[in-house]
Amino acid sequence: MELEQNNEIIALLEGPDRPGIVASVAGWIHGRGGNIAHADQHRDSDAGVFFQRVAWQHPTSDEGDPIADFTALAATLGMRTKVFEARHRPKIAVFVSKFDHCFHDILLRWKGGEFAGDISLVLSNHETLARATEGYGVPFYHVAVSPQRKHEAEAEQLRILREHGIELVVMARYMQILSDDFLSKSEAPVINIHHSFLPAFAGARPYHQAFRRGVKIIGATAHYATADLDEGPIIQQEVLHVNHRHGVSDLIRKGRDLEKVVLAQAVRWHLEHRILVYGNKTVVFD
Repeated sequence: MELEQNNEIIALLEGPDRPGIVASVAGWIHGRGGNIAHADQHRDSDAGVFFQRVAWQHPTSDEGDPIADFTALAATLGMRTKVFEARHRPKIAVFVSKFDHCFHDILLRWKGGEFAGDISLVLSNHETLARATEGYGVPFYHVAVSPQRKHEAEAEQLRILREHGIELVVMARYMQILSDDFLSKSEAPVINIHHSFLPAFAGARPYHQAFRRGVKIIGATAHYATADLDEGPIIQQEVLHVNHRHGVSDLIRKGRDLEKVVLAQAVRWHLEHRILVYGNKTVVFD
């Protein structure tokens, strides 16, 4: 049987822990002529829940449907599963306002081939970054947002996302709160970067909050956006030490470096199908 690197399949499994899951999965892959490239698992001993990520090269000679067939296998094991073809590159929309550090970092990393996906458009509530976006060769959409027309603006945003077949939205310091209605109607998950170490200093101006509190560390948090502001499942966090000599401007400057790295890592993990969300938590596989 012929195996091709670009014929890789990735599966994420979640369900009640029981003996034999790993053996059954490995046996099914072997029996279909596949070769496991990566396998990782985790058990939540308190909840009795088992999680696994497995990636394998599937033979091109197999006439079956590996995604449907593996999903059926997982069901017999009591597992909920998501199965992906690794060669598929999801379409990404970047939402941004005026702050451009995360915007440039994400676009440059994409141009450098770091992401297993493609940025299809940039959408902003300001026109500030229109020319910069055009310099990257990416379509730019300006959708003004005001309290009086927020519903209409989000309806237009959703129309644009659907028109482009967007599969992931990245909020690169988009300074608008996405409504419950938008999130429920969006067919794409949304990753947000918050400029603090959540759950501390949620909401607006977290660096100013941190300075007033006299903290000794500051951080950044990438999480999936949900209806509860800054409460979504956390994907990645980083911190660095500060001291009494650092003013608000120092915290902002240092924090922006963290924001770029943390957001990029979260986007990379999502596109590589390394994240399983359960409840309001995540399992992030190596």
